[in-house]
Amino acid sequence: MRAAVYARVSTEDQARDGFSIAAQLKRLRAYCKAKGWEIADEYVDDGFSGRDISRPMYKKMMHESDSWDVLLVLKMDRIHRNSQNFTNMMNELASKGKQFSSMQEKFDTTSAMGRFVMDIIQRIAQLESEQIGERVKIGMAQKAKNGDGYLGSGEPYGYEFKDPGLKINPSEAGIVSYIFNAYISGNSLNDIADNLNSKGISSKKGTTWKKQTIGKILRNPLYCGFASWDGYLIKLDDIEIISISIFNLVQKMMEERRRNASGSSHILIGG
Repeated sequence: MRAAVYARVSTEDQARDGFSIAAQLKRLRAYCKAKGWEIADEYVDDGFSGRDISRPMYKKMMHESDSWDVLLVLKMDRIHRNSQNFTNMMNELASKGKQFSSMQEKFDTTSAMGRFVMDIIQRIAQLESEQIGERVKIGMAQKAKNGDGYLGSGEPYGYEFKDPGLKINPSEAGIVSYIFNAYISGNSLNDIADNLNSKGISSKKGTTWKKQTIGKILRNPLYCGFASWDGYLIKLDDIEIISISIFNLVQKMMEERRRNASGSSHILIGG
């Protein structure tokens, strides 16, 4: 039996004992050895949610299904946290004559009862995932009401994370100022992106600039000292790169240029 070994962690999982990639692979390899299975390949998605069906290694594994006979995971929630996505995967495996094995739950997918029990456990995993999301949202809302700092994800261009929080990155802050001033001077989003690319200035991720990236920067109130989250606007200290007046001017200009577009919405910072 050729096994496709799959392991996954997301941000919320990485702090849990026993769910690290190394721990999962160690147990899955031992299980294959005990069963006498050959490991066809190991597929690892590090930092991806179980609700995301576009995980790169998961997609690669399913695409390479001709090279293995059974898909092996440590627990069902490592492969999917949504019952519909799990059902779709099981249907695809069945159509290809492939088997599924969850090491901890020990399911037999060849029987009706086994499939029924698997569906129940998968729905419990989905409920747990949704409850985690609800708790996180409640906590973030309370943090926003209290004005407890930056609530975004990732590291915004122009800033870097330093204890205890978000700090201005001087070299990138100059580029942010240029973007706002260039737009006020009449340059389009494409013009600004092309100019930055022509000068060899890369984006935060080291890629070329696109007009969508420029637009996100121009619409982000963080650059004039405010964090926006779920309807709340929170004033943050010592992170202003541009003034409120410049930010508001840009919002009005963008609104004017898009006044015929439906659904456009821009934040204006009050006095």
